[in-house]
Amino acid sequence: MSGRALTVWYNTRCPVCDAGIDRQRRRLIEAVKAGRVAFRDINLEPDALSSHGASLEDIRRRLHATDAEGRLLVGADVAIAVWRATPGEGWLASLFGNRLILPLTRLAYDRFADLLYGWNRRKRRW
Repeated sequence: MSGRALTVWYNTRCPVCDAGIDRQRRRLIEAVKAGRVAFRDINLEPDALSSHGASLEDIRRRLHATDAEGRLLVGADVAIAVWRATPGEGWLASLFGNRLILPLTRLAYDRFADLLYGWNRRKRRW
């Protein structure tokens, strides 16, 4: 997408998600300035990933991203791609993204995302 290595779509209406992305954006400031990584608010472009079959609610529930080839990444795979791109956090990508641990990483991410989504819905954030 736009020649970027990674475009991350997230939900700014979730305070936990917004704070986490804000932290990563600061850590990736050089990559952001160079246009290699972008962080986009799905609430401003709710149909942005409809061509990938991802709805606004899907993206509110889990992080989504597109890579340089336009492939869709979801959930833990986005976190791993962001860690891989973040100086000093490649070890997190290696640890949680290795083939033995990845299924557990995805399971843990999905459960946490479900809880966070439910909490945000109860708080009527959207």
